[in-house]
Amino acid sequence: MAGHTHFDESLEEYLEAVYRLEREGPGVTTSGLAAELGVAPASVSGMLKKLAEGGYLEYRARGEAKLTDRGLAVGVRVMRRHRLAELLLTELLGMPWDKVHDEACRLEHAISAAVEERLIVVLGNPKVCPHGHPIPPADLSEPDRPGIKLASLKPGDAARVIDVIEDVPEMLRYLDSIGMRPGAEVDVVECAPLGGPVTVTNTRGRHAISIELARLITVVPEAAAKLQTA
Repeated sequence: MAGHTHFDESLEEYLEAVYRLEREGPGVTTSGLAAELGVAPASVSGMLKKLAEGGYLEYRARGEAKLTDRGLAVGVRVMRRHRLAELLLTELLGMPWDKVHDEACRLEHAISAAVEERLIVVLGNPKVCPHGHPIPPADLSEPDRPGIKLASLKPGDAARVIDVIEDVPEMLRYLDSIGMRPGAEVDVVECAPLGGPVTVTNTRGRHAISIELARLITVVPEAAAKLQTA
């Protein structure tokens, strides 16, 4: 993209990460952003100060950050293009869902407004990415985020998977192998004590899912799922 510098891409990546952590993660901190972006905490602190000076976010010395309207517009734009790129790669190019996150991270900076509009038409105005995460509306309104974590369910509960962790390829390959993609229906058979696994059954059989992974899978309990699809 003409005039799109390395600093522009870095700015976009930071604002996208802040957007994601604000809405889909535990909140925004310097350490959380460093882990999300794979950079040193000191680098994060310096960049957050620059973004605050530019009016993109509010930044406090303790490391907390919150997007301003200006920063939200950029974060939403980049996240939309990232998730549209993931759909392009999976639905039109046939790439496995465990390989598209990193590729979309590269493409998101090169997609123009015109290409974004065309992708929306070609992909049928999608609302979620291949991993089930919402594509933020262009009007900056908050997307609907239903569901609870699989780890919150109890034996005897039934639910439908709506989204899964998107940036750990090994976990995505494992979830795919046991049929735990968005839309899959599961029944909870057992919840082991003391942080043990959650055992579920689905069309692929019986599976013991670690509590750590069960906290990264969002589901809609059966009653709510039926209401949503009625």
